[in-house]
Amino acid sequence: MQENSLGPFPLFLQQVQSDAAQNYTVFYSISGRGVDQEPLNLFFIDRNSGNLFCTRPVDREEYDVFDLIAYASTADGYSADTPLPLPIRVEDENDNAPVFTEKIYNFEVLESSRLGTTVGTVCATDRDEPDTMHTRLKYSILEQTPRSPGLFSVNPSTGVITTVSHYMDREVVDKYTLIMKVQDMDGQFFGLISTSTCVITVKDSNDNAPTFRQNAYQASVEENAYNVEILRIPIDDKDLINTANWRANFTILKGNENGHFKMTTDKETNEGVLYVVKPLNYEENHQVILEIGVTNEAPFTRDIATRIITMNRALVTVHVKDQDEGPECVPAAQYVRIKENSEVGLKINGYQAYDPETRNSNGLRYKILHDPKGWISIDEFSGSITTSKVLDREAITPRNELYNITVLAMDQDGRSCTGTLAVNIEDVNDNPPEILQDYIVICKSKMGYTDISAVDPDEPAHGAPFYFSLGNTSPEINKIWTLTKINDTATRLSYQKNAVFQEYAIPITVKDRAGQQATKNLRVNLCDCTHPSQCRQTMRSAGATLGKWAILAILLGIALLFSVLLTLVCGFVAAGKGKRFPEDLAQQNLIISNTEAPGDDRVCSANGFVTQTANNTCQGFCGTLGSGVKNGGQEIIEMVKGGHQTLESCRGVGHHHHTLDSCRGGHVEVDNCRHTYSEWHSYTQPRLSEDSIRGHTG
Repeated sequence: MQENSLGPFPLFLQQVQSDAAQNYTVFYSISGRGVDQEPLNLFFIDRNSGNLFCTRPVDREEYDVFDLIAYASTADGYSADTPLPLPIRVEDENDNAPVFTEKIYNFEVLESSRLGTTVGTVCATDRDEPDTMHTRLKYSILEQTPRSPGLFSVNPSTGVITTVSHYMDREVVDKYTLIMKVQDMDGQFFGLISTSTCVITVKDSNDNAPTFRQNAYQASVEENAYNVEILRIPIDDKDLINTANWRANFTILKGNENGHFKMTTDKETNEGVLYVVKPLNYEENHQVILEIGVTNEAPFTRDIATRIITMNRALVTVHVKDQDEGPECVPAAQYVRIKENSEVGLKINGYQAYDPETRNSNGLRYKILHDPKGWISIDEFSGSITTSKVLDREAITPRNELYNITVLAMDQDGRSCTGTLAVNIEDVNDNPPEILQDYIVICKSKMGYTDISAVDPDEPAHGAPFYFSLGNTSPEINKIWTLTKINDTATRLSYQKNAVFQEYAIPITVKDRAGQQATKNLRVNLCDCTHPSQCRQTMRSAGATLGKWAILAILLGIALLFSVLLTLVCGFVAAGKGKRFPEDLAQQNLIISNTEAPGDDRVCSANGFVTQTANNTCQGFCGTLGSGVKNGGQEIIEMVKGGHQTLESCRGVGHHHHTLDSCRGGHVEVDNCRHTYSEWHSYTQPRLSEDSIRGHTG
């Protein structure tokens, strides 16, 4: 059936017949959408004749097919024939115009786009039956605003819009409006039409180079000024403001070889700002001519194709204004040479500053701000220097460095500058070589020699090679010890096999290449050891000569000993006349006892203290003093009871008595050794008058 039929209604569509109608009375009926389903009552069938009718027009875009089923039955309800499927297809009519998917299309395109660049795609739909002329669409551009020139075209089948001209210029026209048309029936005059609007925005590209408004500019600045703005240079650029195509980059192409200037861009105004970043000198240049170039942040479109940078240029003349300025210390470091050990008062040229206005040193005064060792003085008016002390190169640390003096130069107005006077102190051979070692231990069983080295603080020209020799010494030393050269700074000290174990004092003379020499007494300990540390330990534990304070302490101890002896004698006499104490009271300090004597390394001293010995020899008295007992204000010191013998005769009588010389280890009983004052005096006096006093360490 045709959609949108005009009738008349009911409209006959078809007759349905059953073969059973030849033999029976048959009644017809239908069911399906449009009958007993929505839309209801659109179709009906005559029950007797089987004629099918439509009651009203149908829209294919709403219902394109109606699947009906026809039935044939007898009067008693018997199905005379199989149900018949009866699909009714609605034939399309071009009753729907095509419609664009958007009312307004918005596209963008670069102004520098090439021909054929795709701008965008328009699209339309048609509700009519697909794949028919009713839905075959054709696109076209009805109108462009502004009208001229024609820049765009559209593909009639696909709706793709492209550029057809290279005359797009955003700076002239930045937006175009197209009225787009779509027509079905493949664009035939009787086809249905729709329209839409397409807005095309032209995007900016850097097709306009920045330009200076002038070819030359003037600026001025005072000499010695820096970090100051001296000029602003405006530019013109037609590209879109505040984009990379508009923002400018300035470059100083010529005239800034010394780095006095800097160019920046003011981000707000896009102006070039010229700064002085390093002081200018009027005396050197009255004016400076700069060549300035400008480009954009984005590359110029023409440059991309030609690969040649387009740059607008301008000249800037900077006038330098003169200023009255102070002295200049140029160069900052000035050098002089002085031989070490030169006589005091040697005068040589020193530091020279100059006045930039007069280009000379007239009227300047000089002063030393820092002289590490006070070796140099300077003339206030000429700047020449004089040695005030003898210069010693070896006193400088490090020795081979320059001796730097800080000098102040000042003009009459008090303006000043500072510089460095670097003094190169030339070396002279004023130092002999020096042997590094003082004391050497040689283990005879392990070492057949020892190596000796020397150093010379002078420069190498006055140093090695060194020459070693034995100094003036005894024939015995010369027979035992010999020297053999190892290298320029060392020698080998060897000994004969028959050398005895002892410490030797060997004078060794060392001489540098220029003849400076020195002799050093080297102490060499030829020792019976396996490692030198063993002999050093023995040396530390052995007796050593005491210092002056130790000697004084011993003298004070001797004086105290005399006092104790005198007290003993007086106490002994008083005890003979006074009350005698029991000899064996447990509560007294001194009792008769047979306890074990001290060991091998200790002896009993006369004052009751235990002292250490060397070589297991007693250096005290063979006895023990009693402790003092206060009696009526008088101190009584009682000796341990026993017979009266002399020190020499106090020998081993029984097991109770031993002499001083035989007091070695073992068990020593000291309970009966008593002495008179004369015996004490005769024993102690010769020993206290000995010339040498030895000390022993434990």
